[in-house]
Amino acid sequence: MNPQLKLLHPYPFEKLGELFADIEPSSAHSPIALSIGEPKHPAPQFVLDTLASHLSSLSKYPSTRGSEALRESIAKWLSRRFDLNAINPNTQILPVNGTREALFSFAQALISAEQNASVLCPNPFYQIYEGAALLAGASPQFINCSEENRFLPDFDSVSPQQWQDCQLLYICSPGNPSGAVLPLDTLQELIQLAQQYDFVIASDECYSEIYFDEDDAPPGLLQACAALGNDSFERCVVFHSLSKRSNLPGLRSGFVAGDADVLSQFLRYRTYHGCAMPVHHQMASIAAWSDEQHVAENRRRYREKFRAVREILNPALPTQLPDAGFYLWPATPIADTDFARALLADYNVTVLPGRYLARDTPQGNPGQGRIRMALVAEQADCVEAAQRIVDCVRNL
Repeated sequence: MNPQLKLLHPYPFEKLGELFADIEPSSAHSPIALSIGEPKHPAPQFVLDTLASHLSSLSKYPSTRGSEALRESIAKWLSRRFDLNAINPNTQILPVNGTREALFSFAQALISAEQNASVLCPNPFYQIYEGAALLAGASPQFINCSEENRFLPDFDSVSPQQWQDCQLLYICSPGNPSGAVLPLDTLQELIQLAQQYDFVIASDECYSEIYFDEDDAPPGLLQACAALGNDSFERCVVFHSLSKRSNLPGLRSGFVAGDADVLSQFLRYRTYHGCAMPVHHQMASIAAWSDEQHVAENRRRYREKFRAVREILNPALPTQLPDAGFYLWPATPIADTDFARALLADYNVTVLPGRYLARDTPQGNPGQGRIRMALVAEQADCVEAAQRIVDCVRNL
């Protein structure tokens, strides 16, 4: 077996299962899960209809590159959304089966395993970044995201030697779990660092379409490139998905876009990896990327939930409205693990302790003392969960 497998940490939900192993949840309350970021809003009916109408394509092998029509629909969406001057659907876009598998496999294709090879990523972080680095033979290095830095990675804390050793920088904007958005000028500074130190930026932007001000959409890495006149997107790659944007987590549909030279090698890897998107999924994806009305409606529903939940929570458990995304990231009145246990035992509400999303560093664990709450359930359930959380805080 690959010896690197021994380096993998248990996934956060495995840790959560162990934390709750001896708990009998309160039978006086129905279960409400705020622990996992799985959208629960209905999938768009027109996408489901498109999917069903192309089931006959199951008789065909799909292409790893995806259809020209899919890549063109993605290119049009990217250009509209991020004010791009141009993007080539034939060389700068590659469909993938959701961002999770692509974020992982990208490191396997990109990393040249050698002494001191490292991957930089935020802390807290999406656990795939760390696992991808370890199994590619690189050392993950963590950049803390603290409240003092508005939950953004403290890039100023990265030394010149760390930048020199870096082969891949994962960023997540809007961030998981805080929802913090990297400003355009910060993205441009990172692009300049990538040029200076010769590393690639992998920007996880899967929450980019869930935001609260229709006139203030989060910027993206390719947008930052275009503003610098870097239309080749050199050393920059973005990852997008329909899971959160269109409430289609089961479709496993997304794309990677950016540097054509990098993507040509990633395509070579994927050809052997055997991960082409089924044709009927491609057709459904074209429909989803071509429509914005359902996305705006999705944002409206999240806005209403955040407003209702925060009104209930804030007198007892203060919360900040995130820049974007569907998570709340509040500090807990007791240890995050103890608070999660009390919520389940007494109120049958499941949340994720923040320490499970981060790693210990000399400066501490930046997730410790916080919980991640995913406001993905219907509004009535989120409101009920908020009321139970308030009761829990007041009864501690």
